[in-house]
Amino acid sequence: MTLKVDTITDVAGTGAPNITDGVTVAGTALASVPQMQYTASASEPSSPQDGAVWWDTGNEKIYYYVNNGWYEISSTAPPQPYFGGRGLFGGGYTNAPQNVIDYVTISTTGNATDFGDLTAGTSWLAGCSGGGRGLFGGGYISGFVNVDTIAYVTISTTGNAVDFGDLTVARTNLASCSDGTYGLFGGGSTGSDSNVIDYVTIDTTGNAVDFGDLTLARRQLASCSNGTYGLFGGGRTSSVSNVIDYVTIATTGNAVDFGDLTVARANLASCSDGTYGLFGGGFDSGRFDVIDYVTIATPGNAVDFGDLTITKANMGSCSDGTYGLFGGGVTIIAQNTIEYVTVSSPGNAVDFGDLTLGRQELTSLSGD
Repeated sequence: MTLKVDTITDVAGTGAPNITDGVTVAGTALASVPQMQYTASASEPSSPQDGAVWWDTGNEKIYYYVNNGWYEISSTAPPQPYFGGRGLFGGGYTNAPQNVIDYVTISTTGNATDFGDLTAGTSWLAGCSGGGRGLFGGGYISGFVNVDTIAYVTISTTGNAVDFGDLTVARTNLASCSDGTYGLFGGGSTGSDSNVIDYVTIDTTGNAVDFGDLTLARRQLASCSNGTYGLFGGGRTSSVSNVIDYVTIATTGNAVDFGDLTVARANLASCSDGTYGLFGGGFDSGRFDVIDYVTIATPGNAVDFGDLTITKANMGSCSDGTYGLFGGGVTIIAQNTIEYVTVSSPGNAVDFGDLTLGRQELTSLSGD
């Protein structure tokens, strides 16, 4: 039989009981049952017992006492997929490569506002973020010249981009993702299709270094991340590709196969909420309204998510961890529309607002 008691009072029912003979639990007097020791002080506690916890206020560290010694309890914040509430759309093409950067507050529908300018009018570039800093790398400038330029902005402060460093090789039609510390730039075209992945430390300006290779050299691909894994999906070689491959961003090395998109296509855009990775739009012999998705932590083929509001290619995409935005792009003419989805809930996109300038071949990133 099990006896459960919620409350014990004295005989009068007005206060705590006075049990003169003590209480025994499982044969041990309650007063003798060891209690967890917790100390918050700048100096080491005296006479600790196994299981004691010490908050070292002088050094802001936590220790656990076991087997006659103090052991530091360390904690590392899990990697983040660089989300923030501000979404930036940079560069693109309308009659010529554009230097426009505009921004939106992702949680609030509405039209974009001018942020500043890139260091040069650039299309077919790629962007990623470390949360506070946004990077724009590679692409075409006027005259369809490939560049190795990486420029950056401070996302919380509107203003023009400044020089960060250079990619390992000048190329266009590339894709980029981040774990919040390292920014990766993968694939693209140097005149021929590239399998190069190079990377930078986002908080430290400087040139990119080699990371590894994609499983398939290709251009016009898209990329997203969950803060641990970076995915590169779709693209084009001699024909469009349905390949998704992935890397562990914190560890240099070659990509491995992840799975396949639902539809082979190039010129698509990608974003993530940290769990799901979305791939939207694209082009083969015609443009697509397809959005498909994967669970980034689990390799496998993509499944259908929903549809864009119209068939489009060459967009930019970003997320704040809740909403995924797809902005700009081209149907027959360059578009200024931004549309959005709730990344965790499959369904069709709806209207968000407009960019300051309609354009295709732009990139997008998010941060704080």
